[in-house]
Amino acid sequence: MSADEHATVIRRYLDELAQQRRLSSHTVSGYQHDLAALARLLGELPGAPALAALQPQHVRRFVGKLHANGLGGRSLARTLSAWRGFYRWLGRQGDVPSNPVDGIRAPKRPQALPKALSPDETHCLLETSADDLLEVRDQAMFELFYSSGLRLAELAALDVSCLPDIADGEVRVLGKRSKQRIVPVGSKARAAITAWVEQRSRLAQAGEQALFVGRRGQRLGLRMIQLRLQRRGLRQGLPTRVHPHMLRHSFASHVLQSSGDLRAVQEMLGHASIASTQVYTHLDFQHLATVYDQAHPRARRKPEPAS
Repeated sequence: MSADEHATVIRRYLDELAQQRRLSSHTVSGYQHDLAALARLLGELPGAPALAALQPQHVRRFVGKLHANGLGGRSLARTLSAWRGFYRWLGRQGDVPSNPVDGIRAPKRPQALPKALSPDETHCLLETSADDLLEVRDQAMFELFYSSGLRLAELAALDVSCLPDIADGEVRVLGKRSKQRIVPVGSKARAAITAWVEQRSRLAQAGEQALFVGRRGQRLGLRMIQLRLQRRGLRQGLPTRVHPHMLRHSFASHVLQSSGDLRAVQEMLGHASIASTQVYTHLDFQHLATVYDQAHPRARRKPEPAS
């Protein structure tokens, strides 16, 4: 099969994705990129075999080559998914006897540990003076992020109807998969929210239900919350770019360091699987390892012998 014939078959498949399955143009473009790579790699094999002649060993060789050229595990997994779907379609057309991509997996990518602030960095971020109305609002938001480990969307969605619960030391939020959970709210966060609520009417439009509002008196958008926190971190001289999820990570890491109760942290974060929470045990171990290196007599670097 020639390169033009490969391109024709791939185009038929992409047209079906776009017209019948109504995938977005961005998704179809991704499939097109991945299938063009497949056609190119096939053309580099001896004899330039047809699509139907592809074998699992060829796929493994292609994956190894792409990986050696710098394609990461996540991108390789997406590429294999595109190839697998394409060959599944060819099988339904009766063009191939089996799917050569089935059972082929991308190399495992190393798990990236979430970035958390140290307790001292968190103190530096939050222990600031609120000099104007927006700063008062920001202080309430950031204290609540850290106090309760909320996601960005969960905090932005809060309404004033949650205030009685907050006064009682808890907040009810709607998390992923529309799962509701109740998390505690600490005294610092409650005090900051009380200070904001006392002045909220100066900014909020009449009838606005959002707890946190912007300059126009309407619910504060996700992007603006991110920007306000980033600016706070820069102003406080923190060495890393601060984002809302970093405060969630910091909450989880610091509570786990203090309590060691993985199940409680899982419940407060709203993780469906404890495996998602266990990543914070690695952060805790990193902290312990640093303390060990600094404190244990046999871990410290020995002084150079006198010459």
